[in-house]
Amino acid sequence: MRAGAGDDGNRVADTTTAHAPAAGTDVLRRLRTATAAEHRTVEETLDLLDPRLTRDRLVQVLTAMHGFWRAAEAGLDAWARAHPGDAARLDWSRRRRSHLFAADLTSLGSTSDPGPTPDLPPVADTDEALGRLYVLEGSSLGGVFIDRHLAGLPQFAGAGRLAAFSPYGEDTGSKWRAFRQATRDRVAAGGDVDRLVGAAQGTFRALAVWCGARAGRP
Repeated sequence: MRAGAGDDGNRVADTTTAHAPAAGTDVLRRLRTATAAEHRTVEETLDLLDPRLTRDRLVQVLTAMHGFWRAAEAGLDAWARAHPGDAARLDWSRRRRSHLFAADLTSLGSTSDPGPTPDLPPVADTDEALGRLYVLEGSSLGGVFIDRHLAGLPQFAGAGRLAAFSPYGEDTGSKWRAFRQATRDRVAAGGDVDRLVGAAQGTFRALAVWCGARAGRP
């Protein structure tokens, strides 16, 4: 997911924050540092910026990601039912994306059933929800670059614009800033940073393993 998928947000144009927190003191910076290795493994596993990417390979990746998002969102839906106030503050209902992966697969001519999903751990509380969402939401930043790359490949000229990689369009920056602020607010209110970071690391690892197995990569 590349170039910002695990970013602390400062690569996205942000004119609303005059002073960024000092390095090492902010939860978003810690998340970025602590998940750097896992993030790199996901990028290498998906390899979506390969100029030789074929339609079949893209369908494999999207199918794997669709399965992962369905499982990840099911866990977050259960969390949202248990913590509706926190879910509303995060605008969770508008951040769901599994249906976009399904639509993209249809646009690429895939008629396969949705397929299996990974067995992800339940989301125990809002700290763990934010850790999982760091991976899912952060992917929309790198997804902007993937979206542009795919749009420029001649082998996908007739496929139309895909939606799942860049779901928010011009609102990508504002949606990420809102997530960043919600995460910082949670920590300021006494959230457990270690558990939040651990959930993000675990989500990245699960994504790499699942997509590697389902999309034919080590």
